[in-house]
Parts: sequence; structure tokens; C-alpha cells
Amino acid sequence: MVLDLKVVVVGAGFGGIGMGVALKRAGYEDFVILEKGDRVGGVWRENTYPGCDCDVPSHLYSFSFAPYRSAKQRYPGQEQILSYLRQVADDHGLTPHLRLNSALSAATYLDDLARWELTTTDGETIRADVVIFALGQLHRPYIPSIQGRDLFAGPAFHTARWDHHQDLRGRDIAVIGTGSSAVQLLPQIARIAGRVHVYQRTPQWLLPKPAREFGPVSRLALHVPGAHQVYRRALHRGADTLLAPIMHRGWSARPAQWFARAYLHRRVTDPGLRAAVTPDYPIGGKRIIFDNAYYSTLARHNVKLVTDPIQRIVADGVETVDGAHRRADILIYATGFRAAEFMVPISVRGRGGQVLQEQWSDGADAFMGLAVPGYPNAFLIAGPNSFTPAGSNPTMKEYQIGYIMECLRWREEIDAPAIEVGATAMARYRNWLQGAIAKTIWTGSVNSWFKHANGRVVNPWPGTTRSFARMLAHHPADAFTVVPAGTGIASKASADAEQTDRGEGASR
Repeated sequence: MVLDLKVVVVGAGFGGIGMGVALKRAGYEDFVILEKGDRVGGVWRENTYPGCDCDVPSHLYSFSFAPYRSAKQRYPGQEQILSYLRQVADDHGLTPHLRLNSALSAATYLDDLARWELTTTDGETIRADVVIFALGQLHRPYIPSIQGRDLFAGPAFHTARWDHHQDLRGRDIAVIGTGSSAVQLLPQIARIAGRVHVYQRTPQWLLPKPAREFGPVSRLALHVPGAHQVYRRALHRGADTLLAPIMHRGWSARPAQWFARAYLHRRVTDPGLRAAVTPDYPIGGKRIIFDNAYYSTLARHNVKLVTDPIQRIVADGVETVDGAHRRADILIYATGFRAAEFMVPISVRGRGGQVLQEQWSDGADAFMGLAVPGYPNAFLIAGPNSFTPAGSNPTMKEYQIGYIMECLRWREEIDAPAIEVGATAMARYRNWLQGAIAKTIWTGSVNSWFKHANGRVVNPWPGTTRSFARMLAHHPADAFTVVPAGTGIASKASADAEQTDRGEGASR
């Protein structure tokens, strides 16, 4: 039996939940949200390691239609974010539309019908007019191929697959990686572990993080009518004004690096350790981490930072290239995610049977991170080059959701079987994007999850969140074309043919 629907949303994190709310508000009822997990939450469902939280203030890290309103807590923890997403889903009537434990394995565009055929891992077939992939970028754990990895005799797991059955008290623990997860995790486990060896490949730039909870004056101020909205707008403007210029070596880059270096010198007094954790690349080359406890934890008597590269993993520990063997009872991979591998492992076939993963073999790209030529009535949320390292990603997703809704409205207004982003609009956008990225600090040699294996920058947005909104503030006809059913050929009465008269649209 084939399930027939108007819209299918894939993923129930911030993007999928936000998309579901937008569909409900627009009067759509004939849609489902497919979610591979047993609950909503995306990355916040997957990551449950000790100390997991967000480095974006709660007032900014929330939907504009369901803004965070607490006058007590400034930063959200993992459990608070998960609870928030569940509440949004409940409050906006999404529960009947959720299909949990339902992972998508394949999506194929049917040229003759101008519809999508979707197949889940349990064999269910769904046909839909529109498919919206809200898979996010940080959901597939990356574990490096280290020699002997499978020989380790003790428990070994990634931070995003935390084994809560393991008692870490008094144990010798090896933590591989020093990114955001490791920085949050280390202070928590160092308090109870016997010894912790932290294996660092590349040092990170850290900035101090404001207190998790508001002080008495701030709490009082937030009780003033309208204060929460003002505070949210100030955070939004502050991120664009202070943090975004860092990526271009703008006015705030030098003060930020000076401040980060001063913070490091103040918190790390040992000259050897200080040298080991001092980055040799400009601030912003990798995503900046905000934290208050990592540096002091590295100085604990039971914590040792190891900077020699790992040679191999053996049954009872880790060996480095200098010949040293360090014993470990438990091995924790804080090694991030396969962020540059978009849409994996779903097989996506567009018009004429073209395969998306083959087109993206040298790195993914999509118009404003949300549409790809040759894939009609298919949209992405948090696709390539739409992650902001300097602001709120729920906000970026809301901008994309708003534009997708405009596309759906336009398609219905003109009674088109299908629409897709035009080749001309995509080419103009791609040229602009390449030029913008060339001006950023990310093109340096430092390794980063921002990059594809070939070095191409495929994840972050090279501008402010406001510039992202401006570039989406155009009618879909400026960029999208009509695709008739049955032919697989874009209509001549398309927006692509109108680019000369209408301007460059969203590529400007």
C-alpha cells in the first residue's frame, strides 16, 4: 500500500519542527514529518554526554514564533532544548503528523507524475508532491580511522552515542579530540575519573562564556514589558556586528584574538601547557568555542594533555608516535561529525534519474542552502553553506522555511506541477558564494568540519544572518522555474528566462 501525501518533511529537529509549524499555520494538514529516532530533537536528542549545552543564549536559540521567555537562565542545556522542542511540537499540533522510528532510505522523483516516491528503511512507500529534507549538518558521528581502533578491549563510544551504563568513577579515560564536545565534557568527567588523557590534534580558540544564569539586576530588567524582545534583538544584532566580521578578518578580529589570548594567559599559568593550547592560526579559522572551565580542567592533577599524534590504539590504551603508551579503561571519541556529507545515507534521484550524491562527490552546494537544479519540488533546510558560526542557526532555518513557504504558495498560485531552482540563478549564486568564501578566513590550511575532504568550504554561511535574510527577500519567480510533468524539461515560461528583466534576484 502506498501512502499518498502533499508534503513530507524529513527530520524532526529545529528545521523539521519549524517547517511543520509553518505548514500548519498555512493550512496544510496532509503532511507527515519522518523521524528516524524515537523522539523529536535532532542533534539535541542524539547528544546526551555530561555537560552538553549550547553556546548561543537561549533567547536567541529559539523560534521567533515561540521565543524563550525565562528571566532566570541565560544559556540552555541539552535537556532544556529538548524539552523546548517537544513543547513547540505539542503546542502547535504536530504530534499527529510525526512518524517516529521511520528513517528514509531513498527519494526518487517520478518525471511522469511530477511527484516524489519515498522509501523508508522498513519498506514503506510514500508518494508526495513535495519533499523537504531537514536533516541538519551535525547528526552523523565521525570516528577517525585510527590503526587498531577495533582492538581496544574496553568500552569505546562517540560523544553523540554516549553509553550511560558506564561508570567513569576512578577509571582511566582517553578522550580523543578537543572540539566543542570535549571542552564541555572534560570538566564533568575529570571530577570523578581516575586519570584523563586528552589527545589534541589542533588547539582551539576559546572565549569566556557569560554566567549560565542571569544576575539579579538582569532578572529584574527582564520583567519589564517588552524586555525579552529587546534583549533578543540586541543579541541578534550583536552577533552580526561583533562576531560575523571575524570570519573576514574584519574590525573585531584583532580585538577578539587579543581577548582570547589574554583569557588563555590568565587561565593557563604553566608555560608548557599554555604553548600547547595556543592556536597557530587566526581566530575564526575554526568555530570559536565559548567556555569557562576547560583551561582550568587541563591543569588538574589527574588530567594530561597529549599533543603527540596517535600512532595506534591497542587493547589497553593508546600509543603515540613518540613511542609512549598510555593506559585507558574507556575510550571516548569527541571527534565531531561528518558534517560535509550532506543527505547521507539517503539515496536521492532527481529528474532523468540523476543522482544527488554523484553530483556532490566533490562537495555539496545548493541555492541558498535550500534547493538544487534538477530536483523539482524538493527543498533543504540547513543545507550546504547555510550554517552560521556567528549567530543563531534556528534563525537561519526560519529564514529558509519562510522562503520555502513562499515557493509552495507560488507553485499553487500558478498551478504548476513542479518548480525547481533555475540553472542561471544557481550559477549566479554559486559565483557570488565562491567569491564571498574566498574573502573569509576559512580558506586557510587549518583542518575544520567546515570543509569537504578536498578542502572546499561547504558548511558555513560567509555573511551575517541579516544578509542571509536579505538574499531570500525576493519572489521565488526570480530564481525558480516551472517543470511540466512528463517531460523533465524546464518550461520556457520560467523565471530563469525572466532573469534579465527581473535582475539577479536572490543571487544579489
